[in-house]
Amino acid sequence: QSCAATATARPQVQVSSRMSMRFVALALLATTAHGASAPALRLRGGATTKSSAVVAESGLTPASRCLSTRGGGVPSGVMSKVDVPLLSYFAFWYLGNYYYNIANKQCLKAAGGAAGFPMTIGVLQLGVGVLYALYMWAAPDSRSVPSVTKDDLVKMLPVGFCAMGAHCFSVFALSAGAVSFGQIVKAAEPAFAAVVSTAVYGKSISTAKWLALIPVIGGVVLASVKELDFAWSALIAACTANLFAAFKANENKKLMETPGLKDRIGSVGNQFALTTILSFLFGLPLLLAREGHKWSEFVSLFRSNSVISTNLFTSGLYFYLYNELATLTIKKTNAVTQSVANTAKRVIVIVGVALVLGESLAPIKLLGCAIGIGGVLLYSLIDKIVYG
Repeated sequence: QSCAATATARPQVQVSSRMSMRFVALALLATTAHGASAPALRLRGGATTKSSAVVAESGLTPASRCLSTRGGGVPSGVMSKVDVPLLSYFAFWYLGNYYYNIANKQCLKAAGGAAGFPMTIGVLQLGVGVLYALYMWAAPDSRSVPSVTKDDLVKMLPVGFCAMGAHCFSVFALSAGAVSFGQIVKAAEPAFAAVVSTAVYGKSISTAKWLALIPVIGGVVLASVKELDFAWSALIAACTANLFAAFKANENKKLMETPGLKDRIGSVGNQFALTTILSFLFGLPLLLAREGHKWSEFVSLFRSNSVISTNLFTSGLYFYLYNELATLTIKKTNAVTQSVANTAKRVIVIVGVALVLGESLAPIKLLGCAIGIGGVLLYSLIDKIVYG
C-alpha cells in the first residue's frame, strides 16, 4: 500500500516541481513590475554616457533598442506598437491563476478534501503571501514601505475581513467539488455585486444590467444540472465567497476615497500587501476555532507528505502574485479590455484545469459555462452598448 501511495504521489510532486520553476519567472516579473524603464548608464563620478543618455531620452523599450541597432531606426510595424509589459502582465496573470487552481486542488485533495483542512490551507496560503510581502519591503531597492497611519489601518479592516472571507470560502468550495464547477459559480459574482450594491450601499444599476444577469444565473443553473461532482456545500461556499467579494469591492472603493490614503500607501503592490496581512490576521482565529483541534494532525501530514507541503507553498505564492498582477493589468487597461480579459481568464481556467485534473466536461456543463460567462461579459458591456 505504501508503494502504491508513493507511486500515486510522485506525478503530483513532479507537477509541483515544474510549477515551482514557472513561479520563479512569475516572481521575477512581479518584483520588477515597476522598474520597466531602466536608468541611463552611469560612469564613476556620476557622469552619464552619451549613448545611454540618447537611448534613455528616446524612451525606447529594450526590445526596440535591439531592433534599432541596425538600420538606424525602430520598425514602424507591429513591434514598435506592442506594449510588452502589458502583454506580460496578462500572460502571467492567466498562468498564475491557472497554476494556483491546480496546486490548490492537489493540496486540498492530498489533505483530505472538504473533510480535511480547507480552512487551515486557505489561511496558510494568505500567510505565504504575508511572507512574500514582508520580503518585498525588506529587500533593497524593491518596494518602499507604506507610511499609513493607525487610522488608515482601522479603515482597512473591513476590506481585509471581506478579502479573507472571499478567499477562504473559495478554498472550501474548491475542496468540496470540482474546480470547474466552483469557477462557474464564482463567475456569477456580478449578480451578488448588483444586489449588495443596491441593497446595502444605495447604488443604482441600470435595467439593462439587471436583464443581463438572467443568462449569468441561468448558465450557472444549467451547468449544475448534470454536474457529476455537485455538492451543496460547494455551491453554498462559492456563493458565500461571491458575497464577500461583493462587499470587498464596495468597501475598497469607499476606502480609496479617503483623502491622501493613496499617497500614504504608495503603490498598488503595497495596497494588496496590507490587505493580505489583515486578511491573514482575521483568518487565524477562525482557523483555530474550526480546525485548531486538528493542528497536530495537519503538521504531521505537512511534514510527511510533500504533495501537501509543496503545493501549499506554491499555491500561496501563485495566489498572491496573480492577484497583484491582475490589479496592475486592470490599472493599465480600459473597462472593455478588462471585461474581455476576465471572461477569457474564466474560460482558460475552467477548461484547462478540468482537462489537467480529469474533471467532467459534459456538453450540458460546457453549454451552461458558455451561457454564464457570456452573460458576465454582456453584463460588463451592456451599458455601453445600450446607452452609448
